[in-house]
Amino acid sequence: MRQFIVEADGGSRGNPGPAGYGAVVSDAATGEPLTEAAEYIGIATNNVAEYRGLLAGLRAAHALDPTALVHVRMDSKLVIEQMSGRWKIKHPDMKPLATEARSVFPPDQVTYEWIPREQNKHADRLANEAMDAGAKGQQWSPADSAAGRGAAEPARVAGGGVPARARPGAGQAPVGGQRTGTTDEQHLSTPERQHTSAPGWSSAPDLGAPATFVLLRHGETPLTPQKRFSGSGGTDPSLSAAGREQAHRAAEALARRGTIQAVVASPLTRTRETAAVVATRLGLDVTIEDGLRETDFGAWEGLTFGEVRERHPDDLNAWLADPEAHPTGGGESFAETATRIAATRDKLVAAHAGRTVLLVSHVTPIKTFVRLALGAPPESLFRMELSAASLSAVAYYADGNASVRLFNDTSHLRP
Repeated sequence: MRQFIVEADGGSRGNPGPAGYGAVVSDAATGEPLTEAAEYIGIATNNVAEYRGLLAGLRAAHALDPTALVHVRMDSKLVIEQMSGRWKIKHPDMKPLATEARSVFPPDQVTYEWIPREQNKHADRLANEAMDAGAKGQQWSPADSAAGRGAAEPARVAGGGVPARARPGAGQAPVGGQRTGTTDEQHLSTPERQHTSAPGWSSAPDLGAPATFVLLRHGETPLTPQKRFSGSGGTDPSLSAAGREQAHRAAEALARRGTIQAVVASPLTRTRETAAVVATRLGLDVTIEDGLRETDFGAWEGLTFGEVRERHPDDLNAWLADPEAHPTGGGESFAETATRIAATRDKLVAAHAGRTVLLVSHVTPIKTFVRLALGAPPESLFRMELSAASLSAVAYYADGNASVRLFNDTSHLRP
Protein backbone atom coordinates (compact mmCIF):
# COMPACT_ATOMS: atom_id res chain seq x y z
CA MET A 1 0.00 0.00 0.00
CA ARG A 2 1.34 3.42 -0.96
CA GLN A 3 2.01 5.99 1.74
CA PHE A 4 1.95 9.76 1.21
CA ILE A 5 3.02 12.77 3.24
CA VAL A 6 0.76 15.80 2.83
CA GLU A 7 2.20 19.13 3.95
CA ALA A 8 -0.19 22.07 3.79
CA ASP A 9 -0.21 25.72 4.78
CA GLY A 10 -2.37 28.79 4.38
CA GLY A 11 -2.07 32.45 5.20
CA SER A 12 -3.87 35.78 5.13
CA ARG A 13 -2.29 39.17 4.65
CA GLY A 14 -4.47 41.02 7.12
CA ASN A 15 -6.49 38.22 8.83
CA PRO A 16 -8.92 38.59 7.24
CA GLY A 17 -7.26 39.79 4.09
CA PRO A 18 -6.01 38.52 0.74
CA ALA A 19 -5.41 34.84 1.42
CA GLY A 20 -4.06 31.72 -0.21
CA TYR A 21 -2.94 28.19 0.47
CA GLY A 22 -0.31 25.73 -0.64
CA ALA A 23 0.01 21.96 -0.36
CA VAL A 24 2.54 19.36 -1.48
CA VAL A 25 2.14 15.58 -1.61
CA SER A 26 5.33 13.53 -1.23
CA ASP A 27 6.16 9.85 -1.33
CA ALA A 28 6.57 8.75 2.29
CA ALA A 29 9.31 6.25 1.45
CA THR A 30 11.56 8.43 -0.72
CA GLY A 31 10.51 11.95 0.26
CA GLU A 32 10.09 12.78 -3.44
CA PRO A 33 7.48 15.51 -4.05
CA LEU A 34 4.77 14.14 -6.33
CA THR A 35 2.35 17.02 -6.84
CA GLU A 36 1.65 20.53 -5.63
CA ALA A 37 -1.51 22.61 -5.29
CA ALA A 38 -1.89 26.31 -4.55
CA GLU A 39 -4.65 28.86 -4.88
CA TYR A 40 -5.42 32.49 -4.11
CA ILE A 41 -8.85 32.46 -2.43
CA GLY A 42 -9.60 36.16 -2.00
CA ILE A 43 -10.44 37.67 1.38
CA ALA A 44 -10.30 35.08 4.16
CA THR A 45 -8.81 34.41 7.58
CA ASN A 46 -5.64 32.47 8.28
CA ASN A 47 -7.51 29.48 9.66
CA VAL A 48 -9.86 29.22 6.70
CA ALA A 49 -6.84 29.35 4.39
CA GLU A 50 -5.14 26.60 6.43
CA TYR A 51 -8.21 24.37 6.11
CA ARG A 52 -8.40 25.06 2.37
CA GLY A 53 -4.76 24.00 2.09
CA LEU A 54 -5.45 20.78 3.98
CA LEU A 55 -8.44 20.01 1.76
CA ALA A 56 -6.42 20.64 -1.41
CA GLY A 57 -3.59 18.42 -0.21
CA LEU A 58 -5.91 15.55 0.66
CA ARG A 59 -7.67 15.81 -2.69
CA ALA A 60 -4.34 15.82 -4.53
CA ALA A 61 -3.28 12.69 -2.63
CA HIS A 62 -6.60 11.02 -3.34
CA ALA A 63 -6.19 11.72 -7.05
CA LEU A 64 -2.85 9.90 -6.96
CA ASP A 65 -4.12 6.85 -5.04
CA PRO A 66 -7.42 6.71 -3.13
CA THR A 67 -6.26 3.59 -1.25
CA ALA A 68 -3.06 5.16 0.11
CA LEU A 69 -2.22 5.85 3.75
CA VAL A 70 -1.80 9.60 4.30
CA HIS A 71 0.14 11.40 7.02
CA VAL A 72 -0.70 15.12 7.25
CA ARG A 73 1.89 17.54 8.60
CA MET A 74 0.95 21.17 9.26
CA ASP A 75 2.19 24.04 11.40
CA SER A 76 -1.39 24.98 12.39
CA LYS A 77 -1.95 23.58 15.88
CA LEU A 78 -5.61 24.48 15.60
CA VAL A 79 -6.25 22.49 12.40
CA ILE A 80 -4.23 19.47 13.57
CA GLU A 81 -5.95 19.29 16.95
CA GLN A 82 -9.41 19.77 15.47
CA MET A 83 -8.92 17.23 12.69
CA SER A 84 -7.49 14.76 15.21
CA GLY A 85 -10.71 15.09 17.20
CA ARG A 86 -9.08 16.48 20.32
CA TRP A 87 -10.51 20.00 19.95
CA LYS A 88 -14.06 20.96 19.01
CA ILE A 89 -14.75 22.97 15.87
CA LYS A 90 -17.00 25.85 16.80
CA HIS A 91 -16.50 28.42 14.05
CA PRO A 92 -19.12 28.15 11.23
CA ASP A 93 -16.56 29.00 8.53
CA MET A 94 -14.41 25.99 9.41
CA LYS A 95 -17.02 23.32 10.14
CA PRO A 96 -17.94 22.65 6.47
CA LEU A 97 -14.26 22.67 5.45
CA ALA A 98 -13.39 20.14 8.14
CA THR A 99 -16.35 17.98 7.12
CA GLU A 100 -15.18 18.05 3.49
CA ALA A 101 -11.62 17.18 4.53
CA ARG A 102 -12.81 14.18 6.53
CA SER A 103 -14.79 12.91 3.56
CA VAL A 104 -11.84 12.66 1.15
CA PHE A 105 -10.34 9.50 2.70
CA PRO A 106 -11.74 6.99 5.19
CA PRO A 107 -10.69 8.11 8.70
CA ASP A 108 -8.43 5.10 9.25
CA GLN A 109 -6.26 6.10 6.26
CA VAL A 110 -5.26 9.55 7.57
CA THR A 111 -3.12 10.61 10.54
CA TYR A 112 -2.15 14.13 11.65
CA GLU A 113 1.01 15.67 13.07
CA TRP A 114 1.86 19.22 14.10
CA ILE A 115 5.27 20.49 12.91
CA PRO A 116 7.12 23.77 13.51
CA ARG A 117 6.78 26.37 10.78
CA GLU A 118 10.41 26.00 9.68
CA GLN A 119 9.66 22.39 8.75
CA ASN A 120 6.75 23.45 6.53
CA LYS A 121 8.67 25.74 4.17
CA HIS A 122 7.58 24.06 0.94
CA ALA A 123 3.85 24.52 1.56
CA ASP A 124 4.47 27.98 3.03
CA ARG A 125 6.28 29.04 -0.16
CA LEU A 126 3.43 27.77 -2.33
CA ALA A 127 0.88 29.72 -0.28
CA ASN A 128 2.93 32.89 -0.73
CA GLU A 129 3.27 32.29 -4.46
CA ALA A 130 -0.50 31.90 -4.74
CA MET A 131 -1.08 35.15 -2.86
CA ASP A 132 1.52 36.98 -4.94
CA ALA A 133 -0.20 35.78 -8.12
CA GLY A 134 -3.60 36.78 -6.75
CA ALA A 135 -2.36 40.30 -5.97
CA LYS A 136 -1.60 40.63 -9.68
CA GLY A 137 -5.01 39.32 -10.70
CA GLN A 138 -3.51 36.03 -11.85
CA GLN A 139 -3.99 32.39 -10.94
CA TRP A 140 -1.07 30.38 -9.57
CA SER A 141 0.48 28.03 -12.09
CA PRO A 142 3.30 25.45 -11.90
CA ALA A 143 5.70 27.98 -13.42
CA ASP A 144 5.30 30.15 -10.32
CA SER A 145 7.05 27.45 -8.31
CA ALA A 146 10.14 27.22 -10.51
CA ALA A 147 12.28 29.54 -8.41
CA GLY A 148 12.06 27.40 -5.30
CA ARG A 149 12.04 23.99 -6.97
CA GLY A 150 14.95 21.64 -6.70
CA ALA A 151 16.38 20.12 -9.88
CA ALA A 152 15.10 16.66 -8.97
CA GLU A 153 11.53 17.79 -8.28
CA PRO A 154 8.87 16.93 -10.91
CA ALA A 155 6.37 19.30 -12.47
CA ARG A 156 3.39 20.33 -10.36
CA VAL A 157 -0.36 20.55 -10.61
CA ALA A 158 -2.01 23.92 -10.08
CA GLY A 159 -4.97 24.40 -7.76
CA GLY A 160 -8.39 24.30 -9.37
CA GLY A 161 -10.21 27.17 -7.70
CA VAL A 162 -11.66 30.31 -9.20
CA PRO A 163 -9.02 33.08 -9.18
CA ALA A 164 -10.02 36.08 -7.10
CA ARG A 165 -8.94 39.66 -6.60
CA ALA A 166 -8.78 41.39 -3.26
CA ARG A 167 -11.99 43.16 -2.31
CA PRO A 168 -11.92 46.97 -2.53
CA GLY A 169 -13.30 48.93 0.36
CA ALA A 170 -12.66 49.86 3.96
CA GLY A 171 -9.65 48.17 5.49
CA GLN A 172 -8.44 46.84 2.16
CA ALA A 173 -4.75 46.07 2.13
CA PRO A 174 -2.69 47.62 -0.68
CA VAL A 175 -1.13 45.38 -3.30
CA GLY A 176 2.35 44.23 -2.34
CA GLY A 177 4.12 43.24 0.86
CA GLN A 178 4.75 39.81 2.34
CA ARG A 179 2.46 37.27 3.91
CA THR A 180 2.12 37.48 7.65
CA GLY A 181 3.47 34.61 9.72
CA THR A 182 1.36 31.51 10.27
CA THR A 183 2.72 30.15 13.53
CA ASP A 184 -0.18 29.71 15.97
CA GLU A 185 -0.20 31.91 19.01
CA GLN A 186 -1.40 30.75 22.41
CA HIS A 187 -4.92 32.20 22.13
CA LEU A 188 -6.30 29.12 20.38
CA SER A 189 -9.62 29.27 22.23
CA THR A 190 -10.65 32.10 19.90
CA PRO A 191 -12.21 31.01 16.61
CA GLU A 192 -9.48 32.59 14.46
CA ARG A 193 -5.84 33.05 15.38
CA GLN A 194 -4.36 36.53 14.97
CA HIS A 195 -1.05 37.65 13.54
CA THR A 196 0.94 40.84 13.58
CA SER A 197 0.35 42.65 10.32
CA ALA A 198 3.29 43.00 8.00
CA PRO A 199 4.56 46.54 7.31
CA GLY A 200 2.34 48.36 4.85
CA TRP A 201 -0.72 46.23 5.56
CA SER A 202 -3.64 47.74 7.41
CA SER A 203 -5.71 45.74 9.86
CA ALA A 204 -9.37 45.07 9.07
CA PRO A 205 -12.37 43.88 11.09
CA ASP A 206 -13.02 40.14 10.96
CA LEU A 207 -15.98 40.05 8.59
CA GLY A 208 -15.85 36.30 8.22
CA ALA A 209 -15.87 34.41 4.95
CA PRO A 210 -18.07 35.95 2.24
CA ALA A 211 -21.12 34.40 0.67
CA THR A 212 -19.79 33.52 -2.78
CA PHE A 213 -22.23 33.03 -5.64
CA VAL A 214 -20.93 31.11 -8.63
CA LEU A 215 -23.29 32.13 -11.41
CA LEU A 216 -23.90 29.53 -14.11
CA ARG A 217 -25.96 30.42 -17.15
CA HIS A 218 -28.00 27.46 -18.37
CA GLY A 219 -26.91 25.45 -21.40
CA GLU A 220 -28.20 26.11 -24.90
CA THR A 221 -31.81 25.56 -25.92
CA PRO A 222 -33.01 25.38 -29.53
CA LEU A 223 -33.65 29.15 -29.33
CA THR A 224 -30.16 30.10 -28.12
CA PRO A 225 -28.19 29.79 -31.39
CA GLN A 226 -30.94 31.76 -33.15
CA LYS A 227 -30.56 34.58 -30.60
CA ARG A 228 -34.28 34.74 -29.89
CA PHE A 229 -35.78 36.40 -26.83
CA SER A 230 -36.45 33.61 -24.34
CA GLY A 231 -37.69 34.85 -21.00
CA SER A 232 -39.99 33.68 -18.27
CA GLY A 233 -43.13 34.38 -20.30
CA GLY A 234 -42.29 32.27 -23.34
CA THR A 235 -42.45 28.61 -24.29
CA ASP A 236 -40.06 27.51 -21.52
CA PRO A 237 -37.83 25.42 -23.81
CA SER A 238 -35.71 22.47 -22.67
CA LEU A 239 -31.99 22.08 -23.24
CA SER A 240 -30.84 20.98 -26.66
CA ALA A 241 -28.34 18.14 -27.08
CA ALA A 242 -25.58 20.78 -27.21
CA GLY A 243 -26.96 22.36 -24.04
CA ARG A 244 -26.92 19.07 -22.17
CA GLU A 245 -23.31 18.52 -23.20
CA GLN A 246 -22.46 22.02 -21.96
CA ALA A 247 -24.13 21.25 -18.63
CA HIS A 248 -22.02 18.11 -18.22
CA ARG A 249 -18.82 20.03 -19.03
CA ALA A 250 -19.74 22.69 -16.47
CA ALA A 251 -20.46 19.97 -13.92
CA GLU A 252 -17.03 18.42 -14.41
CA ALA A 253 -15.31 21.80 -14.09
CA LEU A 254 -17.16 22.58 -10.87
CA ALA A 255 -16.41 19.11 -9.49
CA ARG A 256 -12.69 19.71 -10.09
CA ARG A 257 -12.86 22.99 -8.23
CA GLY A 258 -14.61 21.27 -5.36
CA THR A 259 -15.92 24.41 -3.65
CA ILE A 260 -19.69 24.33 -4.29
CA GLN A 261 -21.72 23.66 -1.15
CA ALA A 262 -25.27 24.19 -2.44
CA VAL A 263 -27.10 24.49 -5.77
CA VAL A 264 -29.98 26.95 -6.33
CA ALA A 265 -31.79 27.29 -9.65
CA SER A 266 -34.38 29.34 -11.47
CA PRO A 267 -37.73 27.51 -11.85
CA LEU A 268 -37.57 27.45 -15.67
CA THR A 269 -36.99 24.12 -17.39
CA ARG A 270 -33.60 24.93 -18.94
CA THR A 271 -32.11 26.04 -15.63
CA ARG A 272 -33.58 23.13 -13.68
CA GLU A 273 -32.16 20.69 -16.22
CA THR A 274 -28.72 22.33 -16.10
CA ALA A 275 -28.76 22.42 -12.30
CA ALA A 276 -29.79 18.77 -12.10
CA VAL A 277 -26.79 17.68 -14.16
CA VAL A 278 -24.39 19.65 -11.97
CA ALA A 279 -26.01 18.69 -8.68
CA THR A 280 -25.94 15.00 -9.57
CA ARG A 281 -22.23 15.23 -10.32
CA LEU A 282 -21.57 17.05 -7.04
CA GLY A 283 -23.84 14.87 -4.91
CA LEU A 284 -26.06 17.79 -3.94
CA ASP A 285 -29.76 18.63 -4.13
CA VAL A 286 -31.26 21.51 -6.12
CA THR A 287 -33.26 24.26 -4.42
CA ILE A 288 -35.60 26.28 -6.65
CA GLU A 289 -35.65 30.07 -6.24
CA ASP A 290 -38.28 31.97 -8.23
CA GLY A 291 -36.31 35.21 -7.98
CA LEU A 292 -33.64 33.79 -10.31
CA ARG A 293 -36.05 33.49 -13.28
CA GLU A 294 -35.36 35.30 -16.53
CA THR A 295 -36.99 38.62 -17.39
CA ASP A 296 -40.44 38.42 -18.98
CA PHE A 297 -40.04 39.84 -22.50
CA GLY A 298 -43.76 40.14 -23.18
CA ALA A 299 -44.76 40.00 -26.84
CA TRP A 300 -41.10 39.74 -27.87
CA GLU A 301 -40.79 36.17 -26.60
CA GLY A 302 -39.51 33.89 -29.36
CA LEU A 303 -38.57 36.77 -31.69
CA THR A 304 -35.09 37.81 -32.81
CA PHE A 305 -33.82 41.32 -32.13
CA GLY A 306 -34.25 42.15 -35.80
CA GLU A 307 -37.85 40.95 -35.79
CA VAL A 308 -38.62 43.07 -32.73
CA ARG A 309 -37.06 46.14 -34.36
CA GLU A 310 -39.16 45.56 -37.44
CA ARG A 311 -42.45 45.00 -35.60
CA HIS A 312 -42.12 47.20 -32.50
CA PRO A 313 -39.45 49.86 -33.25
CA ASP A 314 -40.73 52.53 -30.86
CA ASP A 315 -41.12 50.15 -27.93
CA LEU A 316 -37.66 48.69 -28.57
CA ASN A 317 -36.01 52.11 -28.69
CA ALA A 318 -37.70 53.10 -25.45
CA TRP A 319 -36.62 49.83 -23.80
CA LEU A 320 -33.01 50.37 -24.83
CA ALA A 321 -33.01 53.97 -23.56
CA ASP A 322 -34.96 53.70 -20.30
CA PRO A 323 -34.60 50.95 -17.63
CA GLU A 324 -38.18 51.70 -16.56
CA ALA A 325 -39.58 50.90 -20.02
CA HIS A 326 -41.42 47.63 -20.63
CA PRO A 327 -41.31 45.32 -23.64
CA THR A 328 -44.39 45.33 -25.83
CA GLY A 329 -47.31 43.58 -24.21
CA GLY A 330 -46.50 44.31 -20.58
CA GLY A 331 -43.28 42.39 -19.98
CA GLU A 332 -40.79 43.18 -17.20
CA SER A 333 -38.58 46.29 -17.24
CA PHE A 334 -34.88 46.19 -16.41
CA ALA A 335 -35.62 48.24 -13.28
CA GLU A 336 -38.15 45.66 -12.11
CA THR A 337 -35.71 42.86 -12.81
CA ALA A 338 -33.02 44.68 -10.81
CA THR A 339 -35.37 45.11 -7.84
CA ARG A 340 -36.21 41.40 -7.93
CA ILE A 341 -32.58 40.34 -8.23
CA ALA A 342 -31.49 42.64 -5.38
CA ALA A 343 -34.13 41.14 -3.09
CA THR A 344 -33.15 37.61 -4.14
CA ARG A 345 -29.48 38.42 -3.59
CA ASP A 346 -30.11 39.69 -0.07
CA LYS A 347 -32.22 36.65 0.76
CA LEU A 348 -29.58 34.21 -0.49
CA VAL A 349 -26.66 36.05 1.12
CA ALA A 350 -28.43 35.87 4.49
CA ALA A 351 -29.17 32.18 4.00
CA HIS A 352 -25.68 31.22 2.82
CA ALA A 353 -23.26 33.46 4.72
CA GLY A 354 -19.72 32.12 4.46
CA ARG A 355 -20.66 29.47 1.87
CA THR A 356 -20.03 29.01 -1.85
CA VAL A 357 -23.29 28.50 -3.70
CA LEU A 358 -23.98 27.76 -7.36
CA LEU A 359 -26.83 29.85 -8.79
CA VAL A 360 -28.10 28.50 -12.11
CA SER A 361 -29.88 31.34 -13.87
CA HIS A 362 -30.20 33.33 -17.10
CA VAL A 363 -28.60 36.15 -19.06
CA THR A 364 -30.40 39.14 -17.55
CA PRO A 365 -30.33 38.03 -13.89
CA ILE A 366 -26.61 37.11 -14.03
CA LYS A 367 -25.69 40.38 -15.74
CA THR A 368 -27.78 42.19 -13.11
CA PHE A 369 -25.93 40.45 -10.24
CA VAL A 370 -22.67 41.65 -11.77
CA ARG A 371 -23.97 45.17 -12.53
CA LEU A 372 -25.23 45.67 -8.99
CA ALA A 373 -21.97 44.35 -7.51
CA LEU A 374 -19.98 46.83 -9.61
CA GLY A 375 -22.35 49.73 -8.99
CA ALA A 376 -22.56 50.14 -12.76
CA PRO A 377 -25.42 51.96 -14.56
CA PRO A 378 -28.28 50.03 -16.19
CA GLU A 379 -26.89 50.58 -19.70
CA SER A 380 -23.88 48.44 -18.75
CA LEU A 381 -26.12 45.40 -19.32
CA PHE A 382 -25.81 46.02 -23.06
CA ARG A 383 -22.00 45.96 -22.84
CA MET A 384 -21.69 42.49 -21.30
CA GLU A 385 -21.40 39.26 -23.27
CA LEU A 386 -22.68 36.21 -21.42
CA SER A 387 -22.37 32.87 -23.18
CA ALA A 388 -24.45 29.76 -22.63
CA ALA A 389 -23.11 27.61 -19.76
CA SER A 390 -20.60 30.30 -18.79
CA LEU A 391 -19.40 30.80 -15.21
CA SER A 392 -19.19 34.06 -13.30
CA ALA A 393 -18.63 34.66 -9.58
CA VAL A 394 -19.42 37.39 -7.05
CA ALA A 395 -18.49 37.42 -3.36
CA TYR A 396 -20.60 39.32 -0.80
CA TYR A 397 -19.16 40.50 2.51
CA ALA A 398 -20.73 41.27 5.86
CA ASP A 399 -20.02 45.00 5.51
CA GLY A 400 -22.14 45.18 2.36
CA ASN A 401 -19.29 45.26 -0.14
CA ALA A 402 -19.12 42.90 -3.10
CA SER A 403 -16.28 41.65 -5.29
CA VAL A 404 -16.69 40.39 -8.85
CA ARG A 405 -14.24 37.50 -9.11
CA LEU A 406 -15.03 36.01 -12.51
CA PHE A 407 -17.15 36.81 -15.56
CA ASN A 408 -18.21 34.78 -18.59
CA ASP A 409 -15.64 32.02 -18.19
CA THR A 410 -16.17 29.42 -20.93
CA SER A 411 -12.80 27.64 -20.72
CA HIS A 412 -14.50 24.46 -19.47
CA LEU A 413 -16.51 24.21 -22.69
CA ARG A 414 -13.48 23.79 -24.92
CA PRO A 415 -12.53 20.18 -25.80
